[in-house]
Amino acid sequence: MKRSPALFALFTAATLAAAADKPAGIPDGYKLVYSQDFEKPDAIKDFTFSDATAWKVTAGDKGNSLELVKQSNYKTTVRSPFNIALISGKVLGDFILEADLIQTGKEYGHRDMCLYFGFTAPAKFYYTHIATKADPNAHNVFIVNEAPRKNFAKETTQGVNWGLNVWHKVRLERKGAAIKVYFDDLAKPIMLAEDATFAKGHAGFGSFDDTGKVDNIKIWAPAAEDKKVAPFPKPAAK
Repeated sequence: MKRSPALFALFTAATLAAAADKPAGIPDGYKLVYSQDFEKPDAIKDFTFSDATAWKVTAGDKGNSLELVKQSNYKTTVRSPFNIALISGKVLGDFILEADLIQTGKEYGHRDMCLYFGFTAPAKFYYTHIATKADPNAHNVFIVNEAPRKNFAKETTQGVNWGLNVWHKVRLERKGAAIKVYFDDLAKPIMLAEDATFAKGHAGFGSFDDTGKVDNIKIWAPAAEDKKVAPFPKPAAK
């Protein structure tokens, strides 16, 4: 049976659109469950913050991004990052997350940006700390489980070069217990880890104690649960 030119064009456009939403490395069965480029005025409403006053949507040469502009007024109960912006409405199990990041702080060994995942409570979550130099407290994958953060990556690199005003593409993959982290080179991970303590949870962005920007977030997953994250505890009045 012959296909009409109009139907063929529609089919081709749909196929190309699907391919654009699923770049190399995204498995069959995964679909785009979240996307954010911060160009809409209400984009910031997608996020729950440890301190909302520390975050703003700011303009740049390539459009808007979510920027951590100062240190958060938030006290953790155990040693762990305190600059946190969680995607409010999606609970993820297996997933692949991509985003563009800029680190805007000064250069030093622990200069970092963090990706959070498996977040179930303020003292129960994973995070990957992407930093200039690796040591027991930097450039690793960590778990916070009602105790000070503990690194558990099986493999890491020596660190990354954030540079100045340079956007970097990062990818975080979670499948079962397996965790992979990529930085610029999406073919070779900079971190490999395994843990299944938190099977699912919210994901997000931030820094242990630096500043930076986030843009062009995309998350693919077999499924995502639409569930709001609980608000962070407010700091005690002075």
